[in-house]
Amino acid sequence: MTTDSEPPPLGENAESPAGSAQHAPTTSGSEEDTTTGYGAVFSVREYRPIFVAHVLSVLGSVFADVALAVLVFRQTGSALLTALVFAFGMLPYALSGVLLSGIADRYPARRILCVCDLLCAAFVAVMVIPGTPIAVLFMMRVCVALATPLFTGTRAASLVDILQGDLYVLGRSLVRIVSQGAQIVGSGIGGLVLVWLSPRTALCLTVGTFLTSAALLRLGTVSRPARVSGGGAMMRQSIVSAGQLLGNPRTRALLLMWWVPPMFFVAAEGVGAPFAAAAGAGPVGFGLFLAAMPAGTVAGEVLAGTLFSPLTRDKIALPLAAVSLLPMAAFVVHPALPVAIALLLFTGLCAAYTLGMDKWFVDEVPEDMRGRAMSLLGAGIMTLQGLGAAAGGAIAEWVPPYVVLCGAGTLGTFMVLGVLRSVHRTRPRVITAA
Repeated sequence: MTTDSEPPPLGENAESPAGSAQHAPTTSGSEEDTTTGYGAVFSVREYRPIFVAHVLSVLGSVFADVALAVLVFRQTGSALLTALVFAFGMLPYALSGVLLSGIADRYPARRILCVCDLLCAAFVAVMVIPGTPIAVLFMMRVCVALATPLFTGTRAASLVDILQGDLYVLGRSLVRIVSQGAQIVGSGIGGLVLVWLSPRTALCLTVGTFLTSAALLRLGTVSRPARVSGGGAMMRQSIVSAGQLLGNPRTRALLLMWWVPPMFFVAAEGVGAPFAAAAGAGPVGFGLFLAAMPAGTVAGEVLAGTLFSPLTRDKIALPLAAVSLLPMAAFVVHPALPVAIALLLFTGLCAAYTLGMDKWFVDEVPEDMRGRAMSLLGAGIMTLQGLGAAAGGAIAEWVPPYVVLCGAGTLGTFMVLGVLRSVHRTRPRVITAA
């Protein structure tokens, strides 16, 4: 690994730990055209504890959000303060992803992951204390949110060292599948837990999930050295690195491809309640509406990861991304609830384009900037999703919800096509065999 404190310029070759250049031109026919399958990922011993730790972290986060929302509402009776519980879980992402991303490369990954889990456990433990003021509850929620981009970025970067080739793509896909699955069933499980347990007792479960995750990562993964060494102001280097990543045309295009579609996808969540109400649907219909897109996303990733080879997933990535928002544009006909659910399901299926993007991004980013790049990527996704949901909800105050969804699908398609043009234009040159 490189030990230089100053990363090489983006676009130049960076030596990987194995000594291979990351940006060398590819030769036609050199990509493996075989399907690996998710089972092969779990055969990697070091990945298994990471996956279990991720499941526990997701469940803990869901329990924390649901329990904290109930706790705040019971203490204040304020719908606004209750909504802020979820907002404060997303808003700090941009701050942390830009200012703290340098930590991900300057310190060993295992140490960062364990410390983040332990800090989150401590923050949630403060929430458990009876009589904790509302302001302190929100402060602890913000602290957890600040640690999350650093944790997810470091974990994503470390997977490249653990999983080779297509296994990395499938390993990342499994992480996303768990996260999407949490949207489908996680809140329901959290609600059921609160039938038997008080909110503070449920928060104790969250403390336990974070502690268990830290133990799994400490005992089940290998300690690897930091990607870079040297001193310097951490925040300044983080900001400079973000500028370098965004200043490189190829990396910027790939980041925008990760960021832009979810910003419009999330409009369905922002107007889900008013759309279901206008359709005369009860809680079940509303739940199905919200679950449709995550369910489609899980199905799309599983099908693409199981049935398609790496080469095929690479070929379909751009076309799938190009049409991913068109089902939402079809809301122009003001569909009935069953048709609306089907349209959102198709939108989720198109999200299988991300399996192609994973490899492109990790190939483009220099090895010694990988942690910072992954932290910035995750921070951008969450921040723009928060803005997209808020914008959709605000516009729905003035126009019908189906118009908001149609507008998001139409405007989003045009913006995605512009991004895909940049992605295609900056694609590495392919050398054909003589």
